[in-house]
Amino acid sequence: MPKKLLIWALIAFAGFYLFTQPTNAADAVGGAFSGVGDLFGSVITFLTALFN
Repeated sequence: MPKKLLIWALIAFAGFYLFTQPTNAADAVGGAFSGVGDLFGSVITFLTALFN
């Protein structure tokens, strides 16, 4: 039960943040996707160096 409550609280916070500060929310999402892209790029660079 506490896990469900935490998930719903996070969803409510994300919705509130999205509607009250959409520019900052977009920047946060863009930053997260950029970080994931950087991570995959680093892994590919590592594997390329490992197998060459």
